[in-house]
Amino acid sequence: MKKLLILALFSVVGFARASVLYYGGDIDLNDPNQNGLADETDAIVGGSPYGAATYSNFTLGSNSHITDLFANELISNDLNGQAYWEIRTGMSEGNGGTLVAGGMVSAATITATGRSDFGFTEYNVDVNVSSLNINLNGGTQYWMTVGQYDPNGGGRAFNSNTDRLNGVGTHANDLEFFNSGFFGANYTNADNEGVFSTFSDGVLGQAVPEPMSFAVLGIGALALISRRRRSK
Repeated sequence: MKKLLILALFSVVGFARASVLYYGGDIDLNDPNQNGLADETDAIVGGSPYGAATYSNFTLGSNSHITDLFANELISNDLNGQAYWEIRTGMSEGNGGTLVAGGMVSAATITATGRSDFGFTEYNVDVNVSSLNINLNGGTQYWMTVGQYDPNGGGRAFNSNTDRLNGVGTHANDLEFFNSGFFGANYTNADNEGVFSTFSDGVLGQAVPEPMSFAVLGIGALALISRRRRSK
């Protein structure tokens, strides 16, 4: 009975597939003002733990479990697959706010998007964080960064700018940040480095059902089990 109930609950809750909870949007290649801002640690732009990092803001519509973070990066070559990532809250001019989660991955998934700009190929750099059990609150403003990490390499990487072409979710324009000791920027508004109202970054995951939802699902599962027993 207990095993059937657990299986029924899992089948209803389903550990739903991850979906796009937030996406800044595609770089618009028809817009001559589209650009990219340094988002990298390499032999050219050095520093620890990053040489230059861009931060996109996003607000989720509901409490959510995060499985992946990604950034579309204009990269001079594929570098080595390492990437640095963070999620923060409470950022403001000159203030990095509070680090919610962050780290380094040695094998980010790097896939060409089919786009390119100013002589660089754009790649989607995805870091999977599903094993870290990161749950974010709906209605809270967060910032994220995903950047290429190759301290011994000579490649360059720039976070693609976007005007929210094909964007998904809630975002506050002109509230992105840039942090780089190399470039002398201390969590400054990215617009101080040019016009970077939004970056082509995103978040994957699934909404977390509210406790009442679990109760309703449990009742539904019990009803299904009861019906099955009667039919037998």
